[in-house]
Amino acid sequence: MSGNVTSPIDGDAKAFIQEVEHKRRREDALQLLPLFEQWTGLKPVLWAAGLAGKQGSAIIGFGHYHYKYKSGREGDWFLTGFSPRKQNMAIYIMPGFESYSDQLSRIGPHKHSVSCLYLTNLAKNDVDALGEMVQDSMKIMKDRYEWRPS
Repeated sequence: MSGNVTSPIDGDAKAFIQEVEHKRRREDALQLLPLFEQWTGLKPVLWAAGLAGKQGSAIIGFGHYHYKYKSGREGDWFLTGFSPRKQNMAIYIMPGFESYSDQLSRIGPHKHSVSCLYLTNLAKNDVDALGEMVQDSMKIMKDRYEWRPS
């Protein structure tokens, strides 16, 4: 049974970021790119997010793992990453936020869902708190899944 339709694609992360129309998202993504490389120790890979064969927004992912649920659903996904979207910067913290109440209290203005943190202006956020979450979530994901650098 197939999982998601998000998959790695060819492309350069920095070139992708430089094409982002929204100035703040572009600037924030250019700041996040080297930080994520430092926090993860991995190179960025572009992932295309799409539905029913239609390519949607791109995600800059770090690392790669394969998941398979008891239901039979399986797929490939990145360990962590971010996507400069029109309304916000989506940052993927795959284990979720249950154990990050301290970091969330320090990070500044944000919203979050199950595994996505949404920021609108990185200059107003505590990048150290973000780095703590990214690094810890990477450790959790590496311990939980067999993974590859890309």
